[in-house]
Amino acid sequence: MDQARYFIAVLMLVSVPPALGLWYVIHPLARFWRQIGAGAAYLILTPLAAALGWWIYRSRDLLLGTDLGAQPLLIALAVAAAAAGIVIARARRRHLTQRILMGLPEMSKTDRGRLLTEGIYARTRNPRYLEFLVFVFAYVAFANYSGTWVLYLLTFPATHLVVILEERELRDRFGGEYEAYCRRVPRYQTAHAFRASTVKVAARPNAASASESGTHPHTSAR
Repeated sequence: MDQARYFIAVLMLVSVPPALGLWYVIHPLARFWRQIGAGAAYLILTPLAAALGWWIYRSRDLLLGTDLGAQPLLIALAVAAAAAGIVIARARRRHLTQRILMGLPEMSKTDRGRLLTEGIYARTRNPRYLEFLVFVFAYVAFANYSGTWVLYLLTFPATHLVVILEERELRDRFGGEYEAYCRRVPRYQTAHAFRASTVKVAARPNAASASESGTHPHTSAR
């Protein structure tokens, strides 16, 4: 158990900051990335993210802080959070493809994508980020190191800033269509998102067949 907790704690430290950090560079410089193309963009960005992850790994003993031990209550909360995250993820994946998740449409020279407004995206504009925060909590609660709790607290403002930067890019790309969507649908609204996810998962057999007969929309909204 202790080895698993340590592994999860290190994984959180090494993966979360680079994953969020990429969007601080992608969103504000979207026009530049479109000029050079997604392939060239990731050739530049991937080594930077890897270097940050490697530096964090080398500093892991300092950054992990104190091992607070395995706590049954926190482990139970971690399991519950992971289950909630899976529900949101299953609803989100029906609309947000891996291509969109990687930011390819916003770095594409030719395909600007299409705004996601269906399914769970009709309840919250950012189900992917809600899912992300729920899963981070699950991992941090299971690991229970002081450093990972600090990381979790910092993840909230860091993720919110990514959302703000993404919204600016979406306004630039979709204009009035995105403005109208923002007026209809809240930025987060967790409870509605979870209820929508649960309904979608329960109705999956019928909805999935309908989805497979159509095409996936493309946008960078997460």
